[in-house]
Amino acid sequence: MMNFLSVLFYSAVGVVIMGIAFKLYDMITPFDTSKELEEGKNVAIGIVVASVILGIAVIVAAALIRCH
Repeated sequence: MMNFLSVLFYSAVGVVIMGIAFKLYDMITPFDTSKELEEGKNVAIGIVVASVILGIAVIVAAALIRCH
């Protein structure tokens, strides 16, 4: 039971960190990433955002595995 709670906690922490990282990336870029993806249907930005999210996910996962 304790392992299950640990998984839930670390999953929630990972999701929160991913959300914060995406918002930070959105603030850093000179254009509105969300708006470009929704309205502009810009595939290139979609690919870049997906790669950034995957890169951040690997870093967050490695950090969470190390601290546990």
